[in-house]
Amino acid sequence: MSSSSVRTPDRTADRAPGRTPGPVAGRAHGGAAARKLAGAVQRVTSTAIGPYQSAVVRIGFSLTWLLFLLWEYPHRRELYGPDGPWSWDMAHKLIANNQAFTALMWSESSLWFEIVYGLAVVSAALLMLGWRTRTMSVLFMIGVLSLQNRSIFVGDGGDNVIHLMAIYLVLTRCGQVWSLDARRDPSRGDQVGPALWGALGACLVALTFMGELSGGWLLIFWGLLVAHGLWWAAGRYAPGQPRILLDVIANLAHNAGLFVIMAEVCLVYATAGWYKIQGSRWQDGTALYYPLHLDYFSPWPALSGLLASSGVIVMLLTYGTVAVQVAFPFTLFNRQVKNVLLAVMIAEHAAIAVLLGLPFFSLAMIAADAVFLPTGFLRRIGRWGARLDVSGLVKRPRRLKS
Repeated sequence: MSSSSVRTPDRTADRAPGRTPGPVAGRAHGGAAARKLAGAVQRVTSTAIGPYQSAVVRIGFSLTWLLFLLWEYPHRRELYGPDGPWSWDMAHKLIANNQAFTALMWSESSLWFEIVYGLAVVSAALLMLGWRTRTMSVLFMIGVLSLQNRSIFVGDGGDNVIHLMAIYLVLTRCGQVWSLDARRDPSRGDQVGPALWGALGACLVALTFMGELSGGWLLIFWGLLVAHGLWWAAGRYAPGQPRILLDVIANLAHNAGLFVIMAEVCLVYATAGWYKIQGSRWQDGTALYYPLHLDYFSPWPALSGLLASSGVIVMLLTYGTVAVQVAFPFTLFNRQVKNVLLAVMIAEHAAIAVLLGLPFFSLAMIAADAVFLPTGFLRRIGRWGARLDVSGLVKRPRRLKS
């Protein structure tokens, strides 16, 4: 039989009308996925995502820390200073073991303590206003770590959250909106910023030669100084490709920092909820009954007693607290459900501030929750503030790269 007599089967009849052949469809699908991936990479590298969310986190945590420092100002020496039960020698021994950072260990004098405490107050206020946010975020972190690591037995869960967020904020470009930096005219020369970083660099050199900084913290602070020096030099002398590359790196650091903040909030709620489930008092619905009868957590005894007098309300609040905390990380896949649960959690923390007398803990948690607030809602808040414009500081600014 000749080869010409063998007929090749016609497979075109097996194709459904209008359907693309398999290999072509695979290539088209792969091309669409590649385009989506390229778009995602483009967005992550070219944009600092969540400018309003990072701004409200910056304002929330700096305000919380500022109010706490001012509230405890009369007792500052007992909490973190030379008059506290946790003496300087005890703190020095602990720091030598855990290698935590605190500037209060550089000197035992009362004057140095007052300087560090004042620096913490000023940096918190300026970071809240958004003045030189890159510099103030570093000084804010130094103030938080210096005081909290000096006396580790002073504080609560809210202080732990502030401790972590102070580190994460250094990575973010949190002054893009709602800040004095965003209101500054970019066409005018900036002399204050280089002067601030020059002064900090001189201090860092002195501390390095004195041996006050070592190990990882020495690398971190020198890394921050060098990175900012490169940023300033590229913007002034090489505004082309070098500055674009540094801008991409800054966007990546910001987006990674914002993602870590979100993951941290989810981790806090998830662990808190699952640990509560294991407690017998949370299982039988009576857990909230007991703190409402403690004098330490009852600033309004009449209100606490009224709430605790109803077993049904106590049971609903107990189970509701566990359900909200466990479910919150899973609601991030549905925007509407997430927003409802977020409002419930903020209301819950506001109630904790009033009923249990924990205002700073509640403010810290509300500031952490704010990272999940919708952009549209935050923009409306900005427009309302622009209409008020009482002090000129809350007016909606131009979006600039921070």
